Amino acid sequence: MTQPTDMRGEHLPAALSLAATGVPVLPLRAGKVPFGNCPDCAKNVCGGRPNMKTPGPCTCPHLCHGWAAATTDPGIINSPTWERAWREAAAVAYHPGGAGLTVVDLDNAEAIAWARASLPATRTVQTTRGQHWLYQGAMQGANNVRPGVDIKSTMAYARWLGPGTGTMTALSDVVRALTVKEPAPPRSVAVTVPASAASGVCPHRTPTYLDRGIAMAEQRITAASSAVHATVYRTFLAVLSTHGRCGCLTDAHTARLFNAAQAKGESTRHCTDAWTNALTTLGLSHV
Repeated sequence: MTQPTDMRGEHLPAALSLAATGVPVLPLRAGKVPFGNCPDCAKNVCGGRPNMKTPGPCTCPHLCHGWAAATTDPGIINSPTWERAWREAAAVAYHPGGAGLTVVDLDNAEAIAWARASLPATRTVQTTRGQHWLYQGAMQGANNVRPGVDIKSTMAYARWLGPGTGTMTALSDVVRALTVKEPAPPRSVAVTVPASAASGVCPHRTPTYLDRGIAMAEQRITAASSAVHATVYRTFLAVLSTHGRCGCLTDAHTARLFNAAQAKGESTRHCTDAWTNALTTLGLSHV
């Protein structure tokens, strides 16, 4: 006896239609969240899926690993293992990055106003509380890039709420820049500057000599492409061996060196340790 209705839910036809256009899809349960992993894949013990950038070729046929389960394969979408999910699904989701798209998710009126003033116009889709702005091109997704604004693209999912209106434009550098975090300002730290030598006579003819040396040290740290920590230590050692005994080195000079090191990712603790170790090596700890 043929069933009079498709018991897999109202969202399956939309999912199959989207997949046919090259958009990877997956069902969402209530609360706009993906279906959970099966017991074999719980806590990613299976190693994840290859496109999750984790080791192990998980071949689980169930709806596991969130956005990474999104697919364009109608055989998987329409399979018995996905049948229960479609019956219980509250919405269809898609993987924007897998479709070569980026979604700027604007969560409220203030975010929409900001986007209209700051971002290139593109196709828009109305959401429950705001809008999705769709751009052609993929980038790394990120949440809370500014108040009320999320980026959904690679390694993320978005609800399918219709094709939207307007012409889709190419992903611009303005949108890409939203996920670039400004570096935190360097933290100041109290460091020990060697006191003047017993003679009190500075061997350097002009302050310019010291300024040039500090500038060269900053440049050496900034130019380091690897072994940054070792470079910082060797640079501190060189500066102290030249200027550490005459008393012309000041807190302002050491702050410049620390700032350069922190701009390369060194922590305050690492900078302090490198400075202290250089002092000890040169026998300046108690000078």
